[in-house]
Amino acid sequence: MIDPCCQKGLIIEEMTKYTKNTLLKLENIFQHLDYKVRYEKGNFQSGYCIVEDRKIAVINKFFDTEGRVHTMLEILTQMDLIDDYLEEDMKKFLNKLIDKPSS
Repeated sequence: MIDPCCQKGLIIEEMTKYTKNTLLKLENIFQHLDYKVRYEKGNFQSGYCIVEDRKIAVINKFFDTEGRVHTMLEILTQMDLIDDYLEEDMKKFLNKLIDKPSS
């Protein structure tokens, strides 16, 4: 199966070691976009579920920090909101995590 991020021409850096700080910054980006992030157990095949009408991202609570970061990056790349709604420092942070030149 092809990673959806790669299908869009985005490559998530695999060599980076993600920390709790990285996770907190991504959670802040979701908050800036008015999305709530919840970590719960569920029967998601992709490891997450998006409730669009309520702006909630539910992520598998059993994922470690790295898994949570990868999942959040996958969600953000599918949302196509990066360029339109994020502040410049948030864009730069995301573009460092995603192999994509900043605009």
